[in-house]
Amino acid sequence: MKALQPSPPLALTMGEPGGVGADLTLAVWRDRLRRDIPPFYLLADPNFVAERARLLGVDCPVRLVAANEAAAVFDDALPVVALDARVRAEPGRADPANATAVVEAIARAVGDVRLGVAAAVVTNPISKQSLYAAGFRHPGHTEFLGTLSAAWTGVQARPVMMLAGPELRAVPVTIHVPLRDVADMLSEGMIVETGRIVASELRRRFALPQPRLAVAGLNPHAGEGGTLGIEDRTVIAPAVDALRAGGIDVVGPLSADAMFHPAARAGYDAAICMYHDQALIPAKTLSFSETVNVTLGLAFVRTSPDHGTAFDLAGTGKADPSSLAAALRLAADLVANERAA
Repeated sequence: MKALQPSPPLALTMGEPGGVGADLTLAVWRDRLRRDIPPFYLLADPNFVAERARLLGVDCPVRLVAANEAAAVFDDALPVVALDARVRAEPGRADPANATAVVEAIARAVGDVRLGVAAAVVTNPISKQSLYAAGFRHPGHTEFLGTLSAAWTGVQARPVMMLAGPELRAVPVTIHVPLRDVADMLSEGMIVETGRIVASELRRRFALPQPRLAVAGLNPHAGEGGTLGIEDRTVIAPAVDALRAGGIDVVGPLSADAMFHPAARAGYDAAICMYHDQALIPAKTLSFSETVNVTLGLAFVRTSPDHGTAFDLAGTGKADPSSLAAALRLAADLVANERAA
């Protein structure tokens, strides 16, 4: 077998400048050897990064580079690829004036992967409220990345969010949807599409040749035979049957209150959940600091910390960089698995 060529560095976006993204990035680079961090570069305003380093009292040299120069300087300095937009940020406060820079960093990272100068996209947390105030028209990161992927491939695939931790991989079928709207939005086709994407990505990027899926019910006790809601019987069960008929190893619908204990988790590789909190609560409870947000169904690998902007910790030096470190390592692993396959 021909040896694989070294992978390019990862493209890391700065996220919301008033949040902890810069703090985490500086901490991860400083601790890169102990945490086994793969080479990456930060898409940001270099003056903003240097200012945050001074505020934190962190000795971290910042080197302005082109993306294809980042790997060569990573051992000696934090490589920063400059954005066209400038950033002025106060720790702990979101400013819609920075929305242009936030969106530019995401789009540039995807573009760099498309050009082959970056291996994958890793994103620091954004403030959706701040972006909305500036006219951002996507529900969140995941949906915006789906639009960028579709522009790249010409295929409008639905992006799927996975929370991947050391003890659980959990996927919500509906994501940023009010709870009162979930039952009306769910459909057999949506569940089947999600299951197929998850199974495909587990094989291709997670190196699991025969992935096992467990599908949660929507209602208490998975509907209790229809007495506690009919969606489990009329929507979810037919979707499970269709996935099974398509050759996927899947069980469900299962009562969500009994599928996340250790013995239950041993029986599957990913849990397909019906709504945001049904997936994210167990994932974050089991391992908040090591869980990673992965977007499936894209033309590129994308990971992110599983937490938000943590405005209360920005600029204090108290933010835990473990989830960002895990996101960087997982992105490199997913790229390596895909290339090996």
